[in-house]
Amino acid sequence: MDYKKRYEEWLSNEYFGEETKKELMAIRDDEEEIKDRFYRCLEFGTAGLRGKIGAGTNRMNKYIIAQATQGLADYIVEKGREYMERGVAIAYDSRHFSREFAKQAALVLAGNGIKAYLFEDLRPTPELSFAVRRLHTAAGIVITASHNPKEYNGYKVYWEEGSQILSDIASAIEKNIEKIKDFSAIKTAEEQTAVHQGLLRMIGKEIDDEYMEKVKGLALRDDIDKNIKIVYTPLNGTGNIPVRRVLKERGFTQVTVVPEQENPDPDFTTVGYPNPEDTKAFAYAERLGKAVGAEMLLATDPDCDRVACMVKGRDGDFIPLNGNQTGALLIEYMLSSMKEKGMLPENGYIVKSIVTGDLGKAIARSYGVETYETLTGFKNICGKVNELEREGGCQFIFGYEESIGYVAGSFVRDKDGVISSMLLCEAAAYYRSQGKTLLDVLDEIYRVHGYYAEKLISLTLEGIEGQKRIERMMREYRKNYPVEIQGRKLIRYLDYERGIAFDLMDQKEDALDTPVSDVLKYLFDDGSWYAVRPSGTEPKIKIYIYSKAATKDEAWEKIEDFEKMIMAQLEKVD
Repeated sequence: MDYKKRYEEWLSNEYFGEETKKELMAIRDDEEEIKDRFYRCLEFGTAGLRGKIGAGTNRMNKYIIAQATQGLADYIVEKGREYMERGVAIAYDSRHFSREFAKQAALVLAGNGIKAYLFEDLRPTPELSFAVRRLHTAAGIVITASHNPKEYNGYKVYWEEGSQILSDIASAIEKNIEKIKDFSAIKTAEEQTAVHQGLLRMIGKEIDDEYMEKVKGLALRDDIDKNIKIVYTPLNGTGNIPVRRVLKERGFTQVTVVPEQENPDPDFTTVGYPNPEDTKAFAYAERLGKAVGAEMLLATDPDCDRVACMVKGRDGDFIPLNGNQTGALLIEYMLSSMKEKGMLPENGYIVKSIVTGDLGKAIARSYGVETYETLTGFKNICGKVNELEREGGCQFIFGYEESIGYVAGSFVRDKDGVISSMLLCEAAAYYRSQGKTLLDVLDEIYRVHGYYAEKLISLTLEGIEGQKRIERMMREYRKNYPVEIQGRKLIRYLDYERGIAFDLMDQKEDALDTPVSDVLKYLFDDGSWYAVRPSGTEPKIKIYIYSKAATKDEAWEKIEDFEKMIMAQLEKVD
């Protein structure tokens, strides 16, 4: 069915409400808008669904939520009565329609005879992961678009171990969704009926309290300076209550919250793009930080699974730490503290993604800790933890990726901004008691392990044509890539889509033991490397460039050389 037929179907079908039809009538003379809304069905992948809010098959709305949930429900029903009775936990963030979408999902599950545990109000994504494990549910759903702009919302599915679904389950759900040709065939219960039948249960404080105790149980030290001055912003998302609570209960008394960004705001009025990885999101926190004399600024994204920080430098300005640097600092703090206290397991390991830098790996190696690498995304990082847990014989310590996501402990199987906030503040407070800042400690790490530099370049290419250009870029780069950059020679490349690793030194090709993914990675003889991949959640192609050198200047010179060559090659593709 082409996009015009889909559009007319939504206009004429009585199943779609008057508000939806009114919205669609308003774009009747806008051919491009109709095409963008209906040229495809919003794709259900391993990240679930994510898209702009609005009427249409390529938009996030209650009908698409219902359809996706019916696909999940059919999968659970196929698993049998036990999975149906175990049910599904559901959480949601502060975005437009998140509450309505969450309830819609719960009522579709109930309509299929599957118990739904719905959080009574917005909660951080990692608490959903905890709830799945704590309640022993079959699955979990989070309504969130993470750090995307206000126009977006999303739908993520978790499985019984508390981690996001991998491709096998996602493919099965997607096939079920594709079978639903008639929206009116979706089974939906009335709310009162679902409650009466015990198929809809609200959850809240009891799960909050248990989760909070688990988070505090990850604390490694109390010999810290808790008077450290911290400014925190939840960026109008879900982190406000849990992050402030854990810091308060850990004894941090000098925490100031950015008032304009304290409460939920689906329009993210003061920040626009609520991504703490972008230092512009810290504008209000920086201003407040200077006013109150803060030593560290902390920001979590809207669903509070990611955290970023800035540290006061010697000149009084705040210096941002990127995801690789923050991960390295947390690894150094955790492993050194565990070693000092005799808590470092002989069989401990950390997990990082293939596009995350190698400094954390070098630190872990110095403590005798193994590092495993996975494809990007915490679904893969925690999927590896699940796999190693089933095999037994080793102990998970820490998981992270360069895009400011981190997790510790065994009770959450996703990145966790609450855990990370507590550990970051604890680390900063410990080093403060020694007269150091996190910047000082990072310099010490560089002196020991070498200077690591990195740069992430994201090219945004929106719409149908943008998507096609990204596909062309990846296709062409596979065939034409530089084998030498300013005297640095390519020695190995990895193509995760083809599942091969090719060694240019001995002309040998090996198979990669990873799932298929559209990622290219190139390693050079001086230790530099870079990777190219399309984003799985945004209309972007991403380039990750890494270097290692004896000095900062030398490391950044390498980054600049690589950037020029890579971008010139990509920009040839129109």
